[in-house]
Amino acid sequence: MPVKVDIISPERVLVSREVDMAVVPGMEGDIAAMPGRAPLMLLLRGGVVDLHDGGTVTDRYFVAGGFADFRGDSCTILADSATKLADLSPQDAAARLAAAEAAVDRADKDDVPAQDLLQEAVQSARAEVEAAGQ
Repeated sequence: MPVKVDIISPERVLVSREVDMAVVPGMEGDIAAMPGRAPLMLLLRGGVVDLHDGGTVTDRYFVAGGFADFRGDSCTILADSATKLADLSPQDAAARLAAAEAAVDRADKDDVPAQDLLQEAVQSARAEVEAAGQ
């Protein structure tokens, strides 16, 4: 029995299909969406979503944060942004990382909520740089 996976970014629906399993980058660690899974809502960190069919990874997508909603037979990923891994540009990813690190350096160190958001952006950009190099 497959699980239906939808990966949706603000721009478009990237994926809407059935797979054997999807591995999703949660804030607390990677988690698998498989048929029969207990319902769960999950915050995403920047990282790679792996779609599995027939025991192999068939597709990979980079997501830069967002949410995932797991149901018994479906997984909906609402990503802040999402890109097919093969389409990532190492140069663009490095530029985003440099910009995020510069924003941290310029930000008020006493503004903890702002610092938290900026650090999440740095983490996501670092994950994108790593993913783009794969």
